[in-house]
Amino acid sequence: MTHTRFAFVKAQWHADIVDRAYDGFTQTIAPAQVDVFDVPGAFEMPLMARDLAASGQYSAVICAAFVVDGGIYRHDFVAQSVVDGLMRAGLETGVPVLSVSLTPHNYQETDHHTAIYRDHFVTKGKEAAAAALGILKAREGLRAKAA
Repeated sequence: MTHTRFAFVKAQWHADIVDRAYDGFTQTIAPAQVDVFDVPGAFEMPLMARDLAASGQYSAVICAAFVVDGGIYRHDFVAQSVVDGLMRAGLETGVPVLSVSLTPHNYQETDHHTAIYRDHFVTKGKEAAAAALGILKAREGLRAKAA
């Protein structure tokens, strides 16, 4: 692999939950290999992901957010826009852009729900690290076959 750095973008809405994805990610990939970028919310992630991917400094960009259903259309609109934007950023730049964005329909700001989602974000962070390493290995194999 030519790059061994990763960008990790975190939305700050529900940061106490979202930040746990980074904790999970760095259980597999050393924190020294990861640059962290905070953005206000999920909606701002695709632009930041595109800019980071286009910089040529990162092997992959990982984006984490928690988009909850507040009982209005915003939840579905934001979730779909974010996923579409992240996919587009990866396709436009050729750099893997991975999502650790959860969009539960039944989140309530109770200690119980918060604990559940904090733990779940750790798991999703670990999965994102495995996915990042997996896609990089697969692409490296593709380049080796082409050579």
